[in-house]
Amino acid sequence: MTALKQRSRTASKSPTTKQQLILMPIDPLTIEEESDRMTLEKKVERAFYEAGKALKDLRDRRLYRSTHVTFEEYCRDRFDFTRRRPYQLIEASQIYDNLLDKCEDVVPVMPTREGQVRPLSQLNTEQQPVAWETAVEEAGGKVPSGRIVKEVVKRIKDNNPKPIPFKVGEICQIMTKDNPELRGKGGCWCIIRHVYKLSCQVSTWDNKYILRSENLKSLGYSPEESQAMERISDRMSLIHQKENLDDAALWILNGLAKLNTPHLTDLEEKLLVLLEQEYKP
Repeated sequence: MTALKQRSRTASKSPTTKQQLILMPIDPLTIEEESDRMTLEKKVERAFYEAGKALKDLRDRRLYRSTHVTFEEYCRDRFDFTRRRPYQLIEASQIYDNLLDKCEDVVPVMPTREGQVRPLSQLNTEQQPVAWETAVEEAGGKVPSGRIVKEVVKRIKDNNPKPIPFKVGEICQIMTKDNPELRGKGGCWCIIRHVYKLSCQVSTWDNKYILRSENLKSLGYSPEESQAMERISDRMSLIHQKENLDDAALWILNGLAKLNTPHLTDLEEKLLVLLEQEYKP
């Protein structure tokens, strides 16, 4: 473990990019500049929507007819679009209108890319707002990725979506199944942090995930045992936050991430204490 400390100390002492950014002076915007920024950001966010509305107008009014026989040929020559692309944008703009009409007062976060909207095309106009609201909720109130929206749509399309059987604070084991995001996490334990309508947010010692019921298996721990596991998770997370962790330290933490009992053995406790001493402030 002496070698572990030596390797850590020989690592580069230069500040990280994040630290450099913190040290940079912040130039405040004027009220006019703040207004301009918001206007321009809105234009960027709605770019795919405006493109879809414009393409629909070009198609419906046949404004391409002076140079092209078909709308598809026109879009290919003028915008370098594939055959399907203009229709994806048109459909996305129509879904956006539906969300704008039914979600904006409830969920102020709206899509910023066509890829976030595309999965909603598999649902009817009544289901689309429900799916979007759920996706925003699972993304922590931020714009959800296309993958999150796709997962929500998949669950809604299930004729019999299973109710979430877990509760906040419960300790579960991660089952990877068909989720590529969980590669390397199979068999690891996690803590249920939030329970949504169709999924759960869980935390491990080094990350957070939104998972379906089939990716979780309850370990059946008592409230006291669950609290003990949460304390272990907190200790591991504090170590993980330290910079320049040695490979040996990560090896120990990854081993503790697969505990199959609600407590540490004497040796496991000694190893965790050793890491805490090694990386203490």
